[in-house]
Amino acid sequence: MELGLHLTNYAMNAPADRIGPGLAEVVRTAEDSGFAAIAVGDHLWQSPWLGRVEQNVLEAYSTLSFIAAHTSKVALTAIVSGVHYRHPAMLAKLVTTVDVLSGGRAWLGIGAGTSTGDVEGYGLPFPPLGERFEMLEEALEVCLRMWGETEDPFAGKHFRVNRPLNAPQSVRRPHPPILIGGDGEKRTLPLVARYADVCSLRPGPELPRKIELLHRLCADIGRDPAEIRKTCVFVFDVGQRGEKVDQLLGALKMLADNGIDMVIGRVEGVDEVAPLEVIGREIIPVVAEFG
Repeated sequence: MELGLHLTNYAMNAPADRIGPGLAEVVRTAEDSGFAAIAVGDHLWQSPWLGRVEQNVLEAYSTLSFIAAHTSKVALTAIVSGVHYRHPAMLAKLVTTVDVLSGGRAWLGIGAGTSTGDVEGYGLPFPPLGERFEMLEEALEVCLRMWGETEDPFAGKHFRVNRPLNAPQSVRRPHPPILIGGDGEKRTLPLVARYADVCSLRPGPELPRKIELLHRLCADIGRDPAEIRKTCVFVFDVGQRGEKVDQLLGALKMLADNGIDMVIGRVEGVDEVAPLEVIGREIIPVVAEFG
């Protein structure tokens, strides 16, 4: 099992001119500590489930480019970009840019999307969920067209691309890994089986059944489910002095036993960087042995 770091806030109470230096220290420490990936949320306001909407939030792809400049090994992704935020050709261009500038480390993280109040606040479009799922499948087709070998146009119900020119092309070929967020059984998991290289599932008692269903969906279309890396989001809380290490290890072992390959977690107290160092010393070497 590998661990990834999920960044969801940025020095909540810091002045703006301290956010960049603080973030650079956090991501360098995470990479040095052995984290395999760094993910950022893709919202314009803070999630009300994580704090106050007024707390500091940075735009996802500008932030990933910044992180790329301060790291050299970790994979870089959004968890996940709602399909309603950007035209998919622009999204593919953004991910390609991060991939090129990072030397081939970008993933496309995409999903049907939610709102933190930002879309309503900014007057952005937010179609009904069923329509967003239609948009999601079209967006995946557009992104693959952008990363393809031809420039055949795409015309769908929601998106149109007359010439999917993408220069430079991504370093990772045939395309950056595609992560689809969510584990809905009727719409999301069938898209995962067809398009995804990575999935993001919710931890909990339903996890084994969701993975079993994904395996069946893959079998139905003749795909090896082992081609899809199974991830989930979590909270890494090792305590102020590492007193919760054993508790976290137990939770991660259960996820590994249920088929999870990578856990991407928010780290309590990440701005202090010390918890990252504890995870690097006492958690990552252990979970690397989990089968």
